[in-house]
Amino acid sequence: MSVRRIVVPDDVAMIEVLGQYDNKARYLRRRYNVEISVVDNEIRVKGEDERSLDIVEKVLREVINITRDGHLLDWTEFEYIVEENEKIENPREVYKKSVGKVKAKTEGQKRYLEAIEKNDIVFAIGPAGTGKTYLASAVAVDYLKSGKVQRIVLTRPAVEAGEKLGFLPGDLTEKVDPYLRPLYDALIDMLGIEKFISLREKNVIEIAPLAYMRGRTLNNAFIILDEAQNTTYEQMKMFLTRMGFGSKVIVTGDITQIDIEERSGLVVAQEILKDIEGIAFVYLTDADVVRHPLVKKIIRAYDNFERMEKQEKMEKQKNK
Repeated sequence: MSVRRIVVPDDVAMIEVLGQYDNKARYLRRRYNVEISVVDNEIRVKGEDERSLDIVEKVLREVINITRDGHLLDWTEFEYIVEENEKIENPREVYKKSVGKVKAKTEGQKRYLEAIEKNDIVFAIGPAGTGKTYLASAVAVDYLKSGKVQRIVLTRPAVEAGEKLGFLPGDLTEKVDPYLRPLYDALIDMLGIEKFISLREKNVIEIAPLAYMRGRTLNNAFIILDEAQNTTYEQMKMFLTRMGFGSKVIVTGDITQIDIEERSGLVVAQEILKDIEGIAFVYLTDADVVRHPLVKKIIRAYDNFERMEKQEKMEKQKNK
């Protein structure tokens, strides 16, 4: 029987690692058929299967690291770490990839962060909850703090308003706030509300609807276009040609959630730009969803339903 020894640092409470009433330890014992005991500040994991021992050791070490960073894991997050460690052959390599305090939690997110580092324009395509916008915002803040860019520009098409914002009451900020709120939330998480407000007032952070990008050249900026599946061909071309010197552009979207009647500019961009050096396309899937575990199941259920519907339509057309 093999034994793995994990030392718990003095600044981490054992209860945070093993759970209240040892509920995390009991869960790992049942799931992987291992013995878990504590001797002083050391957790000892015994078992016959090396793969199971690897997973349990990596899970416990990751819980310790996250706790040391000041975040107390809830049960859903703990289950997520367990699931990811089962899927990934070398989870440590994924968790090494980080931006500030934000770490890649899946292989897809790791590829995404690496693509941002290596390319000036990155398209991130995938379902909700995969961290497309959140990770892009994290990198943007990191670039701003390190002086790689002078400002952050966030934009998205205001589809619900048809971008006819002149008919809405209030000034520009009041008009577009409802459509850009998800972008606010990510940056407030990174910076805190006071710092975020201060940078917005200084125009270091600019958040505006896509229609307001026309005619501009954005130099030394980190630019994020969110919900890009709802851009038209013309809007996507207009946006991408706003890029100036010293800038980085991230385009995020979900091509299964298109709300416009015209052909999506994001869909067309995949065909036109796929072979250009300096432009990368990263595709995230339900395996990269980092929300409540039910979200992943919901996405898969809808994907299966839509696939079956498509097959039925094709069969009906053949039988006509």
